[in-house]
Amino acid sequence: MYDDDEFNLLTLQDEIDSPLDHLDPIEESPSSLQDPEPMLLLLRAPDAPQRMLAARAFCELQEERAIPHLIHLLADNCPLVRVSAAYALGRNPSTDAVEPLIHRLSDDWNGYVRKGVVWALGNCTDRRALQPLIHALKTDISAVRLWAASSLAQIAKIEYEDVITAIPRLIGSLRRDEVAAVRSNCAWAVGQLCKELPFNVVYATAIDALIEALVEDEDLGVKEDAKGALLKVGDPRGLQMIEELELEGII
Repeated sequence: MYDDDEFNLLTLQDEIDSPLDHLDPIEESPSSLQDPEPMLLLLRAPDAPQRMLAARAFCELQEERAIPHLIHLLADNCPLVRVSAAYALGRNPSTDAVEPLIHRLSDDWNGYVRKGVVWALGNCTDRRALQPLIHALKTDISAVRLWAASSLAQIAKIEYEDVITAIPRLIGSLRRDEVAAVRSNCAWAVGQLCKELPFNVVYATAIDALIEALVEDEDLGVKEDAKGALLKVGDPRGLQMIEELELEGII
């Protein structure tokens, strides 16, 4: 769907960091940022920089009255406004925002915007986002794939059927994604979802995939995240494998 080469604006460090990490500080007084009233007005300002400033303020402020305006700004002509609105909706999650965020994920050309959208969808924890996030994990650029994996863990854990739908896709990306940071997030996500599963075939397959990543992945970061996932799950097979590899000095 998207070609990584088309979006060289997204660096590897951008991919790993939280979507909010690279927003510059807002040049406003602390008192003005604590008061939502002027920022609510600026959400409807005619100038894009003012709309962006207001949207970014709601990355810190939680204010239900801002949600309809932030949803409207997801369709703003300025990508900086759209990405700020997506982050703000992640801080102010709402069921009303889920469908507009899904639409923005499928239609927006800007990788930064889509990255913020998948992060916001994870915070909304609404199962309507499950299939769009699975699709993003399979087809989007690496920065979006990375955060789609994390968001899937937040959403899928709510319903058992969603867990067993998400885990095979996460395992596929854990095994095959070309970007180590994406594989690491998939390992974390698989571990999170394993904790929601009974001891069944899906659980056993997920543990096998984590052990496989621990033993065979060439990236040390992926190995560490697979190890951490196995330790948190506490699966006996996983713990035994970790012990054996530590005794052999492999990890």
